[in-house]
Amino acid sequence: MTNQNLTIRDLPRIERPREKLLKYGAGRLLPAELLAILLGTGKKGESVLLVAKKLLKAAPFEKLPLLTPDEFRQISGIGPAKTCELLASIELGKRLFQNKKVIISQLLKPQDVFDSLKDIRESKKEHFVVIFLDSRNQQIHREIISVGTINASLVHPREVFEPAVKHLAVQVILAHNHPSGDLEPSEEDLAVNKRLVEAGKLLGIEVLDHIIVTQDSFSSFKENGLL
Repeated sequence: MTNQNLTIRDLPRIERPREKLLKYGAGRLLPAELLAILLGTGKKGESVLLVAKKLLKAAPFEKLPLLTPDEFRQISGIGPAKTCELLASIELGKRLFQNKKVIISQLLKPQDVFDSLKDIRESKKEHFVVIFLDSRNQQIHREIISVGTINASLVHPREVFEPAVKHLAVQVILAHNHPSGDLEPSEEDLAVNKRLVEAGKLLGIEVLDHIIVTQDSFSSFKENGLL
């Protein structure tokens, strides 16, 4: 029997992902083992661990949240049910991360915002993100407002400031990615930014900065005198 035909039950108990997790904790498991637990079963002739490794070969672990349902389903051994389980798990992880309170320095730098946006920097679609802060400059919420080409109809002041009021934010940081890699703001970027800054002033909610990010760099509206 070849290794790829081995089922989880063929492995020594100490090497089975679920048993390892219960004994040592999830932090000790490899990405493929964690995925194997989520997938549950493999396919005919291939163990669940092999299917998990094929998934990681198709997309590195950190890029899994960027895959679409169709891209998951193109991987042999992953059908609609497994696709739904993976996407649901990824979404839960995102929400837990985004809603976790993170203390942000009062001397917040664009680099800090750039570092916190790993989930959108490599996306092929534009994501407009708002980071909501309290009076102590603590992040109290983060929300993706729109996905797709940024324009005034998609990024409306209502979509930005309703959550701000709901979460009692007193200031916000705007950010969006440029899949093209160009850090220069477009005319639409400038128009949307001006509209949001003016709306924030009316509501008493300051826009601290607006950051454009690419895969490996960033540009700050504040530093460039555009706020």
